[in-house]
Amino acid sequence: MIRLGSIGYGLWGRNVTRVAAATPGARLVAVAEQDAKRREQIAPRHPGVDLLAQGDDLLARDDIDAVLIATDASSHGEMVCRAAAAGKHVFVEKPLALTPEGARRASAATQKAGVLLQVGHLMRYHPAVELLFDVAKSELGRIRCVAAQRLNFGKVRSDENVLFSLGPHDISIMLELFGQEPVAVAAHGASFVRQGIEDLCFVTLHFRDGCIGQIHLSWLDPHKVRRVTVVGDRKMAVFDDMEPREKVRVYDQGFEGPNGYWVYGENLAQRTGEIRVPSFPATEPLSVELAHFVACVRDGVEPRTPGADGIRVVDVLDAAQRSMRQGGVPVELAPLSA
Repeated sequence: MIRLGSIGYGLWGRNVTRVAAATPGARLVAVAEQDAKRREQIAPRHPGVDLLAQGDDLLARDDIDAVLIATDASSHGEMVCRAAAAGKHVFVEKPLALTPEGARRASAATQKAGVLLQVGHLMRYHPAVELLFDVAKSELGRIRCVAAQRLNFGKVRSDENVLFSLGPHDISIMLELFGQEPVAVAAHGASFVRQGIEDLCFVTLHFRDGCIGQIHLSWLDPHKVRRVTVVGDRKMAVFDDMEPREKVRVYDQGFEGPNGYWVYGENLAQRTGEIRVPSFPATEPLSVELAHFVACVRDGVEPRTPGADGIRVVDVLDAAQRSMRQGGVPVELAPLSA
């Protein structure tokens, strides 16, 4: 059994704790939460689990193999470093850190300590998104563009803006779909509720081959939208997480010409074929994610979203943030190896 400790019992931390307690092959030993009222909520829900006020007290215990970090985003990078120094394997919620330097420092700390690091890019473990990846590789052809919307009338945070709060989900999806990092990022945002905390953001990712990704993020929308549209040169697909069952639809649609479509001046024929709704297992993404973490710790293998994955996402977030501060000027990204 992999012995787990969970740090943070906020809005998402309580979900991490709940799923960790039910993950096969693992046992939840302790939960650390600074807020006394939140600690009172833990005891009746998780009897027999030790309750601590400080994360450092949890990290100091010898009866814990791995920790799950679900604290405020501003503390993620430092908490990963502390966990690594304590010799614990680490699962940390997104983003890995709020700066590229912090993300690299956290990843390096786990490598130096010889412990495993998995970054909580939840959508990479969503069964419907995994299906979308399979469809993109097998049916859509070359990916031309990806457009994502993540909107809600939601809570405006004080330690991170809408870009860092919601952006990691769609950025991680796009990096997987395109199979490369963007060469430049441009973004526009606005702060309407709290000064200096963007609650609305539009991001454009530019890739080497001229393909683009577009992301619309908002806490100020009357509709809850979680949608990703993928346009390939053969077919198109849409992932809609608000659909109760039919979350992925594949559209046999496009344009065809004598030399292939997308060629200016050719006589193009519009193709409209069937709409297919493939099935996928109805499993909670967080359960898949934490089960993967436990299996990686047990078997000593690198997770699907390691530290390098977290760094890539933070690099894009940082470039988008700098672009917003400069009025939307595109910001170039250096290759991750640099």
